[in-house]
Amino acid sequence: MYQIRVAALLSTLVFSTAVTAQSIGDALEFSNGSIQGTARSAGFGNALGSVGGDFGGLSVNPAGIGIYRRSELSFSPSLKMNGASSQYSGATTMDNGAALNVNNFGYVATRNHGGRRYEQSGWKSVSFAFGMNKTADFTRNYTWQGKNTTSSATQAMESDANLNPGNESTPGTLGFLGYQGYLLSQDSAGKFVSVVPFQGGILQKKNMQTRGGINEYLLSLGGNYKDRLMLGFTIGIPTLNYNYSSSYSEEVAPGNTNNPDTFSSFSYNKSISVTGSGINLKLGAIYKLTNSLRIGVAIHSPTYYNLSETYTPSLASNVGAWTNYVTTNDFQIGSQFDYHLSTPWKGVLSATYMFGSRGFVSADMEYIDYSSMHYRFPGGFDDVAGVSFQQEENEFNQAIKNTYKSAVNLRVGGEFVISKMFMLRAGIGYYGNAYQAADLNSQRTDMSLGVGWHFASFFTDLGFVHSEYKVAEQPYTVDYSGVVSGTAATIPQAQINYQLNSLIWTIGFKFR
Repeated sequence: MYQIRVAALLSTLVFSTAVTAQSIGDALEFSNGSIQGTARSAGFGNALGSVGGDFGGLSVNPAGIGIYRRSELSFSPSLKMNGASSQYSGATTMDNGAALNVNNFGYVATRNHGGRRYEQSGWKSVSFAFGMNKTADFTRNYTWQGKNTTSSATQAMESDANLNPGNESTPGTLGFLGYQGYLLSQDSAGKFVSVVPFQGGILQKKNMQTRGGINEYLLSLGGNYKDRLMLGFTIGIPTLNYNYSSSYSEEVAPGNTNNPDTFSSFSYNKSISVTGSGINLKLGAIYKLTNSLRIGVAIHSPTYYNLSETYTPSLASNVGAWTNYVTTNDFQIGSQFDYHLSTPWKGVLSATYMFGSRGFVSADMEYIDYSSMHYRFPGGFDDVAGVSFQQEENEFNQAIKNTYKSAVNLRVGGEFVISKMFMLRAGIGYYGNAYQAADLNSQRTDMSLGVGWHFASFFTDLGFVHSEYKVAEQPYTVDYSGVVSGTAATIPQAQINYQLNSLIWTIGFKFR
């Protein structure tokens, strides 16, 4: 029998009595990707919907394959350089990291009619492509820390133990976590009380790191009809690899003398690994209204994922003369969870204006309804209290509908041809907020620059993308109706400012 993870895991917070937030957060993480693509497309902001002739565009509008007139082979390595500035309880913390990736590799085979046959044929060219585009990169890390005199994460454990008698001995509950970790004691009335002396000051700290990404392996087919209409489709087979690790800790701040239980520190660590693959379909069309103006439309089906997840939690505490541990076995969780996830439908509208042979300006608009994300659990996926997998599934999916909304993404970019062999590019992208709540935000802004050198049979491009977005994170929530150790308090929030940079290099060859 499968068992749902402890409530502390199932939250975007460190500790929570909610049972759904982390997994619906995973759904957004896996649905909110954007094409990484080639250095050329990155240089003009990935506004690819009606440009065509770029392998990255096959994951945006597959009709772009109809622009090809020659076969092509390309490869795009990248360097990710990420930074985060975090504020918590008046303290600022910086964190940085870097990683090497492969954004893209692909081959396009084109059959192009020539001479009289070109004039007589309705279909001017037909192309087939296969390869890979990276559609999400999970490389991020941050650290925040600060002093708190109003609350502790252990109050969430205290409340759970008091409001739910027996939870102190029920594996998979917050009460169990606190009691088995010696972070709760009992007063003369038999109530559970946190031993953490937060009123005198405690230092709270969290480190988080994620790695991995989504690589979409694709097969595309399309063509050019009468030099006016380009049609294409892509079958995508994305493979997902997501690795999350975090450590949250509390320790007595210097000068804190309010410590009758001689509490020293505790740390809660967790690691999550999700792997799997899926399938999707993309259909697209590009139509040339004039020789200068073209419009594009594409629709993306949901990606239907089969995912496997492993979760490893642990807690270590130092209280009095004892060092105490609560490990994976104490949580009584399964080592692996297999489930299904479907991402939202996506629609793309785009337009491009060509300045003859001097370049172009292009714009894309994407519409995505994140509230349509959907989990499906297999039979036997029951939680520690025996709630059926069907009820869990309904609760998760209802939480998605209550948390997320539709969003619009906008991308604008252009390419200016300096000479026959050299071009400059620039672009900007805005990715809309997926959350209904005003205090939650997933907006992101991308700014990009690029250069390219194209010769008769060889080309190379460089692209640089700078992304910025902000995240507010509250480390825990507390139901104060079950708290003895203090009064209701405003729990601090960590404000995390991400600055993500990506340098992409593409090398490619064209041939008949």
